[in-house]
Amino acid sequence: MVHLYNLHPFGSQQVVPCKLEPERFCGGGRDALFVAAGCKVEAFAVSGHELCRPRGAFSTLGRVLRMAYSEAGDYLVTIEEKNKATFLRAYVNWRSKRTENSRVCIRMVGHQVEAPSGAAFGDQMSIVEMPLSEAPLCISCCPVKGDLLVGCSNKLVLFSLKYQVISEELSILDFERSLIIHIDNITPVEISFCVGYVAVMSDLEVLILKLESRPKNGKAVNHHPRKTSDPRRPAQGTRDETSQLESDDFVICQKPMELLGEKSEQSGVSITLESTGLADEKVEYSHVHHLLYRRFTPDISFCVLSDDIKLHSLQLLPIYQTGSPTSSGKNLSQERELLSLFCFFSLPHMGYLYMVVKSVELMSVYQYPETSQQAVLTPQFLHVITSNNLQCFTVRCSAAVAREEDPYMDTTLKACPPVSMDVCALRIQLFIGLKAICHFKNHIILLTQADPEVIPERRDSSRRLLSRKDTSVKIRMPSVAEAGWNLYIVNTISPVQLYKEMVEYSDIYKTVKTQSCIHLLSEAHLLLRAALMDAQQLEPGERAELMEAFKESCGHLGDCYSRLDTQHSHLALPYYKMSDLSLTEVLARVDWAVDHESQKYERGLIFYINHSLYENLDEELSEELAARVAQLFHAAEPKQLPHVLCSPSMKHTDPSLALSYLRSLDTCGLSSILVTLTKAAMALKLGDLDMHRKEMQSHSEMKLVCGFILEPRLLIQQKKGQLVPTEFAVHLKEAQPGLLVASVLGLQKNSKIGIEEADSFFKMLCGHGEDKIPQLLLDFWEAQLVACLPDVVLQELFFKLTLQYIWRLSQRQPPDTPPLRSAEDLINTCSHYGLIYPWVHILISSDFLLDKNYMEDLSKLQSLMCGPSFDIASIVPFLDSLSEDTVAGLSVHVLCRTLLKEYEQCIDTLLERCPEAVIPYANHQLKEESRIASVVENAVASTLSENQVWWREVSALPVSTERWKLRLLSVIISAED
Repeated sequence: MVHLYNLHPFGSQQVVPCKLEPERFCGGGRDALFVAAGCKVEAFAVSGHELCRPRGAFSTLGRVLRMAYSEAGDYLVTIEEKNKATFLRAYVNWRSKRTENSRVCIRMVGHQVEAPSGAAFGDQMSIVEMPLSEAPLCISCCPVKGDLLVGCSNKLVLFSLKYQVISEELSILDFERSLIIHIDNITPVEISFCVGYVAVMSDLEVLILKLESRPKNGKAVNHHPRKTSDPRRPAQGTRDETSQLESDDFVICQKPMELLGEKSEQSGVSITLESTGLADEKVEYSHVHHLLYRRFTPDISFCVLSDDIKLHSLQLLPIYQTGSPTSSGKNLSQERELLSLFCFFSLPHMGYLYMVVKSVELMSVYQYPETSQQAVLTPQFLHVITSNNLQCFTVRCSAAVAREEDPYMDTTLKACPPVSMDVCALRIQLFIGLKAICHFKNHIILLTQADPEVIPERRDSSRRLLSRKDTSVKIRMPSVAEAGWNLYIVNTISPVQLYKEMVEYSDIYKTVKTQSCIHLLSEAHLLLRAALMDAQQLEPGERAELMEAFKESCGHLGDCYSRLDTQHSHLALPYYKMSDLSLTEVLARVDWAVDHESQKYERGLIFYINHSLYENLDEELSEELAARVAQLFHAAEPKQLPHVLCSPSMKHTDPSLALSYLRSLDTCGLSSILVTLTKAAMALKLGDLDMHRKEMQSHSEMKLVCGFILEPRLLIQQKKGQLVPTEFAVHLKEAQPGLLVASVLGLQKNSKIGIEEADSFFKMLCGHGEDKIPQLLLDFWEAQLVACLPDVVLQELFFKLTLQYIWRLSQRQPPDTPPLRSAEDLINTCSHYGLIYPWVHILISSDFLLDKNYMEDLSKLQSLMCGPSFDIASIVPFLDSLSEDTVAGLSVHVLCRTLLKEYEQCIDTLLERCPEAVIPYANHQLKEESRIASVVENAVASTLSENQVWWREVSALPVSTERWKLRLLSVIISAED
């Protein structure tokens, strides 16, 4: 299906001032237009919208049968005929040909130019002769690299573009015959070549190949040509026998066929590669892959067969990103990044557009209302001429490229109209006697002739065409130029201007809410996409204008998908995002129904608003818009209303209005813990603490935690990339800190908040800086250990807790709020907190001046150090701040040395500071040295009675414990005194 519109893509029109009727013409590059008539080529400079001026002219060897221009290298190549012989020539440095009498250098391809005579090449045109063993039939220049491909009756010859260095100051353009592609069973009528992709077309067949390169390692490579054929296809002898069966009463027609990818090798077309490049070339084409083979059969439902039923207008169209080419143009190919490649060819009444990069896929089929004569494909449009009409169709190239570039298209971030969207005919413009068309930049070149000339047939018999019996291609030129012709340059209007017209045209569909509105706006969107991709064609300042129009088009598409009830309503979200419209600006575009509870809101708008409110936008809606949004969700999506009211963007919502909506949810049977918490939050906004308390007491603490997990924004909201506590969280900090800690822990456990984010939240909630740790955060860390969260790094958490315990003990700093858990609670509920060693209690009991908070921190630190998971080495550097002069500091230091197995030093310290702790210490820590522990116990026990007993026991100790003997002796003597 083709959508028909009546837009105006064609702008100004001017006549090319050529003197003779053009037989061939082509354009390209920045401003070049070439017109061939007889044995002469005129060059014109096309710039601006109203200027076409003669640039120069040069003579050719004979009549020009085919001509092509290459922007890479800035050369013109022609197939010329003289005395029934054809010649292939390339015209280089043609811009220096000011007059017909200017000097011209003619040289053979590959001919080495000497430096002394080479200086003349810099300021004169050169003609490069390229001899071939067979007559050239068609030519094509690679638009990216500038290489030249020549089609002969049964082979294709590739000439690589290169630069021949004459001296340090001068290098001239030259060609090298690098590859011959032998093709059997198909005679090329048209060819197209682009960066290794080759398209070959006969009267009713199209073949697309891909040549692949293999680098050389400085050594000669023996090339083995690859030959592809179909074993099921009849041999050549069989084909001759079949041809002999044909008579005037029978016509042999082959079936239509389409083969994609590897299956196209079954076409029966034999391909052989023959490398002819020099041995020192870096790269050669060594492999060929078949991508597409398609064969058509003419419609023979009518008795009369027409030889006009042939394929025409073969074209490979690259879409690439371009950088800034150098002034010489030599590095132009290196500045371009090929994004995608498309192939177009056409029958008289139908055109076919394929995408051939990565995968071969038929993208669009074009049905013409009249018989076409020629067509040209551009990134934005397909232009087709019939005998009296110039038709402009839209294409899907930019949509395909966008999806190739970003496989995540049509997500919540980006969107693009689908490739499968119906094509659109923008305009059918009347031109009398159209004969030929070409295109470059934003110019369409048309040749018209008032009295159309009947073109001689290519073949003598339509039956021969059908059987492909005659493989020659006869090209005849008009013998005499006739009056009534004109060569026009039709300028297409700027993409922005055409876009505005398409948007204006789409307004007629908005009231009836049809898909046509989306279709036309999608066409306008793709038009701008295509223009933005072709960066080389943009003038200064145009890109900014295009980007502004592109964002505007995204906004229009967002409006369509938000208002129309389609299966793709969700696309309103990515299009609005791409438009850079704020939520307020989008809501201002909505036609709100005042005092209409029954107003029907479409899914696209609801999806966009709901998703936007979930994104924690820094934007705050006005009270009026917030009320509109609340009313919308109350009417259309009541289950989402609590979530909507919790959004930071809805900060200015009237709490009384919100409570009325929430209460109605209860009557509808939608009551839940989330509704309860939302009502409690609204009650806080109203300052009604009794209502808030009533709502909070209606559910258990566990259910309240589940409610906060369902909607974290009740506690935490994000503003400018930073987590901010809500009024609800501030209230819970004072009234129910345990619920707050449990809720944040639940958020972390369910991946609703990260570890560092939770720490920052508590610091901000308690008004502490980054360096100060509030007690509530310490409670949260302890709760993390109790909960044993899988994503928590234990040693890091141990480090933070012990560091804080040590700091508070060293500074005698009491907690800013009462701790939620005591040391005894942690020991009983958390496996990471171990039982404190008995000798530690004896050591601590000697100090009766410790306050309760100090004792709690000390017990938690000691318990954590006595736990099974603690890495003592991590805190050793930080124990220096805790003095051993106090009993608390002494206990921590001795405990640390004990965990490091420094037993002797610990016993020395205990014998000096607290001898009564030695025996419990030895019993607990020195179990593997049972004899030593027993001796120490017996010696100390007998100090006040039988000195002989302890002396005998001490004498029996090993020599290694001699130092302990002396220490025990001094203690006993002191005890006796």
